[in-house]
Amino acid sequence: MKLLKAEEMRDIDRRASGEYLISSLVLMENAGLRVFELVRGLVANLASSRIVILAGKGNNGGDGLVLARHLHNAGARVDCFLLGESAALAPDAAANYAILDRMGIKISPLQNEADGMVLAMALARADIVVDAIYGTGFRGQLSEFETWIVETINKCRITTIAVDIPSGVEADTGRVHGQAIRADYTVTLALPKVGLLLAPGTDYVGQLVIGDISIPRALLEDRRYKTNLIDSTLVKKYSKPRRADSHKGTYGHVLVLGGSTGMSGAVIMTAAAALRSGAGLVTAAVPESLVPVIESSIMEVMSRPLPETSEATISLDALPAIQNLLGTVSVCAIGPGMARYTEANAILRYVLENSGVPVLIDADGLNALEDDAAILQNRQVPVVLTPHPGEMARLTGLTVDEIQHDRWGIARKYAVQWGVILVLKGHNTVIASPAGELFININGNPGMATAGSGDVLAGIITGFIAQGMKPQDAAVAGVYTHGLCGDLVASLKGQQALVAGDLIEYLPQALQNLE
Repeated sequence: MKLLKAEEMRDIDRRASGEYLISSLVLMENAGLRVFELVRGLVANLASSRIVILAGKGNNGGDGLVLARHLHNAGARVDCFLLGESAALAPDAAANYAILDRMGIKISPLQNEADGMVLAMALARADIVVDAIYGTGFRGQLSEFETWIVETINKCRITTIAVDIPSGVEADTGRVHGQAIRADYTVTLALPKVGLLLAPGTDYVGQLVIGDISIPRALLEDRRYKTNLIDSTLVKKYSKPRRADSHKGTYGHVLVLGGSTGMSGAVIMTAAAALRSGAGLVTAAVPESLVPVIESSIMEVMSRPLPETSEATISLDALPAIQNLLGTVSVCAIGPGMARYTEANAILRYVLENSGVPVLIDADGLNALEDDAAILQNRQVPVVLTPHPGEMARLTGLTVDEIQHDRWGIARKYAVQWGVILVLKGHNTVIASPAGELFININGNPGMATAGSGDVLAGIITGFIAQGMKPQDAAVAGVYTHGLCGDLVASLKGQQALVAGDLIEYLPQALQNLE
C-alpha cells in the first residue's frame, strides 16, 4: 500500500478525474460516506445521537458537509459549524453547502468568540465530534481562534474523528506547530498520508481507518509513488508454498560470520532465526574457541572454526576459509557478535570484494564500516545494511537526533548513494532501496527494544534470501515478520518481559499467519 504526500494525493485526484472521468464530487461523496459508516458503527442508535461537525472552506470541509447530509437523513441530530465565509468555499464544498441549505439543515458560522460559545454548548451535548477543518493542504500553525477551537475539542471527553488527517498536522512531515486535533479515529481517504506515520503527527491520529473513495486501483498502485506501507497483503505476495519434491538444498544455505568472547549469543540467535525462517542449511563461522558454545546451543546449525586472534576474534588468517565458505552458500550475514577490533574492517572488505552471494551487514559489521562506507558502492552483489540509529550516525557522521528527525529522508539518501538496501531500525522501521523506494513498517512494539532483537531480524532476512526471495523483498518481509513476532509475544507475555529468544519461539506462528 502506498503512502502519499499531499501533492501526490492531489495528482491522483486529478488523474482520477482526467483519465477515468470520475467527478471530484463523486470522490467527495464517497469520502463523506466512509466517515458516515464509521460514525454509524460507533453509536448504538443514530436516531438518538448528537454529532458535531466542524467544516473548513476547502474540500475537507466539503467531506464534512456530505457527512452532515447522510447523518441528518439517518435521523441523527447534527450540529454543523463552518469556519469561514460560505462565499469562500471551494467549488465542490459550495455545492454540498447548497444542498444542505435546500434541505433546511442549519450550518452555524464559527468565526468569533460568540460563535465559539455556541460550539462549546453543542460539544457539551454531543456523542461524537468530527474534524473536517483542514485536510492535506494545511501548513504552518493554526490561528489563535482556531487554536482555541482545537483546545476546546481536545478537552472534551467525547469521541473525536478526523477526516483524512487531524487538523494542525502537516501531511508531508507530521509536524505540529502549536496545537492539533487529537483524534480517536482518523479516516484517511484513498491511501494513508506520510504525516500520519511520522512523529509527532502519529500521536494525533488515534486508530487509522483507510476509506475507499473509488479511485481506480491502477492509480493507487502506480510505481511513480515511491513510499509504501508494509502490510500482510504485501508480505504474503513474497511467500511460496513448498514443493513436495523439495529437499534442504532447495531452501538455501545461510552463512553467519561473526562471534567473539562474550557475544556468541548474537551468532546463535541469528543462526536460529535463519533456520526458523525456513532456510535449509545454516553454518555459523566463528573463532575456533567458540565452536563448542555454538554446537552445544543449537543442534541443527553447522559450525566452522576460524583462525582467531589472541582476543578470540576472527583473524585475517581466516580469509582463505571464508572465501571457501562463500563459494558454498546462498547468502552471508556478517557482524553479529563480531566485536570492534582492528582487523574487522579488512575482513568485511574482503567479504564484500569476494562474495558472489548477497551480503547482510549487521551490528559490528556496520561498526567496521565506520569512515569507510565508500566500499559499499559498486558492489556486484546485493548488500543489505541493518543499522539502528546509533550505528547509522557512525556511518554517516550525523547525530542520532539528526537521523531521528528525518529517518525517511536519510534512509533514502544513503540507500541511493551507497547502492544498498538499507533497513533503518527503530519505531516504524524504514526500508530504503537503491532506487529510492521506501517501505514503512508499523507493527511491532517497544518490548522489542531488547538485546538480540536485531540479531533475530538479521537471521529472518537472510533466511528469506536463502529461500529465493529477492533481497529487497526479504528485507520488507523480514521486518514485518519480526514485528509480527513481537506483537504475538507481547499479546501473551506483555512487553516488559519480552526477550529476543521469544521472537524466535513465535516465528512459526507468525509465518503460519502469513501463509
